[in-house]
Amino acid sequence: MTNQVGKKFAWVIKNFSSLQSERCYSDPILIGDCKWHLYIHPKGENKGDHLALYLEVDDHQSLPSGWRRYAKFRFSIVNQLSQDLSVQRDSKTQLWFDQKVPGWGFREMIPLTKLHAKDGGFLVNDELLIVAEVDVLEVIGPLDESKEASEHLKKEKQGDDGAESKDFLKKTPSVKESVDVNGFQVHPSQVESVRRIFKEHPDIAVEFRGKNQRLRTTCMNFLLSFMETLRQPIQELSYEDLEEADIALAYLKNASFKVDWLETELDQVKEKKETERAQALVKT
Repeated sequence: MTNQVGKKFAWVIKNFSSLQSERCYSDPILIGDCKWHLYIHPKGENKGDHLALYLEVDDHQSLPSGWRRYAKFRFSIVNQLSQDLSVQRDSKTQLWFDQKVPGWGFREMIPLTKLHAKDGGFLVNDELLIVAEVDVLEVIGPLDESKEASEHLKKEKQGDDGAESKDFLKKTPSVKESVDVNGFQVHPSQVESVRRIFKEHPDIAVEFRGKNQRLRTTCMNFLLSFMETLRQPIQELSYEDLEEADIALAYLKNASFKVDWLETELDQVKEKKETERAQALVKT
């Protein structure tokens, strides 16, 4: 059962413990003139030990070639005994949904042991409650003139008084404070890092065709955040950090950035994290 209020919708899954299918889908919901659905892997993805949760463009296989949706989202696995114990995850930034990647989400939304814990609050009368919030910022393709998408873009760029909001400035620097580096407008504090990237990997963006400066800045922020994550000490990295790094890497590859070298670095960091985990288990 799915209930909707604006850009938020709740999905109630009854008889959760009895689900046998590998995937379970919500009813489609119309947000931003686009249809979406959620789906879960109730027993874990690829025999994993966490509930996996994804947002996907509904009926995407029947859409005309070239469609794209630019959106961000927030998921919540609701604790029905205490809202403060609910598990929330969000996309951190805007993401492109398209033919190559019609859905985004988290392979490790919540541990299955925590989800099924007796009196844990997540399963009450064997019902699971999931709440999703979706902001559709831009639609390309058959719904390119979406009024709601245009309104979202306007609100994202402006506050109530017409000035650029502080939240927007964090993602896209204004013209006055930005510096052009190889066609990317970046904050002065990022110039040295971006120049170093292009010096060491001059072909990283040769196949990137995005002309929209906001999209270009978003991609560059993804890249810098990804690299910052990899530079953290292993003991400070969480598995959630690594999962978000996977999402960032997939986003960059989908945007045609050449990041094979970063994929190799991420694999090495994952191996080190597993080694650290194994050593910790031996000590205990």
